[in-house]
Amino acid sequence: MTQPHVLVIEDEPAQREVLSYNLKAEGYRVTVAQDGEQGLLMVEEDAPDVIVLDWMLPHVSGIEVCRQLKSRSNTRAIPIIMLSARSEELDKVRGLETGADDYVVKPYAVAELMARVRTQLRRVRPSKVGQVLTFDDIALDADTHRVTRGDVELKLGPTEFRLLATFMEKAGRVLSREQLLDQVWGRDVYVDTRTVDVHVGRLRKVLTQHGGDDPVRTVRGAGYALG
Repeated sequence: MTQPHVLVIEDEPAQREVLSYNLKAEGYRVTVAQDGEQGLLMVEEDAPDVIVLDWMLPHVSGIEVCRQLKSRSNTRAIPIIMLSARSEELDKVRGLETGADDYVVKPYAVAELMARVRTQLRRVRPSKVGQVLTFDDIALDADTHRVTRGDVELKLGPTEFRLLATFMEKAGRVLSREQLLDQVWGRDVYVDTRTVDVHVGRLRKVLTQHGGDDPVRTVRGAGYALG
């Protein structure tokens, strides 16, 4: 699977370094922004799986960054963990009401923050943290790399496995070929969008080889969806 991607938006260099080091040690791909404007731009260019966002930022505050991201349909679902030296209950409520998914008061224990990142990842990218995904009679176990349909184990290549995991994490949502390329192959690999069609075809063949309907829908002009 491609590494989970965490974006850290933090203006203090020492804090940025500590967060980046520990997140990389957890096996995540980490990008960093030093202010709110840069953070908003980076989200548009390379959408992360989770954002760790400082409240007190120059130019555009963390609260405003959170508000903007949660008001846009294409970034609304990205979990945001807000970091703040403000420990008052009212501030915490304000952060959560703006749309933050979690709120951590500074100074914090790094181990606790890493656990909270894992919790948010488990919610949005469960296959990245070893959960078993299910859709109708299909089950995918990321830890053992096994896929079953009904009682039959299916043999999938690594690309088809990642493709199915991506579909199952976002079941019902239409994913464009470009989104699938980013999620399955990664942004650093150049692959033609037609390659997506080839691998979707292979995945469909395996999923239906022992009977059962094809669960993958082609949405003309838009992409593919599971269910």
